[in-house]
Amino acid sequence: MAKSKKEAKPRVHAELEGFDIEIDKFGQIRSNMSIEKLNEFLNKKVDDKKLRDRKDSEG
Repeated sequence: MAKSKKEAKPRVHAELEGFDIEIDKFGQIRSNMSIEKLNEFLNKKVDDKKLRDRKDSEG
């Protein structure tokens, strides 16, 4: 008998509540949230160490 795994929902930031992403059988990424909204969230919340010392970057 094989054990069945229960898929627990991962903890997510409140701004990303309900976010779902999957890769279909053709390798295409499917998401229920627009890329623009994801990029906006990442730009606000994640420090990009490659851009940290640039003078022309925001912040």
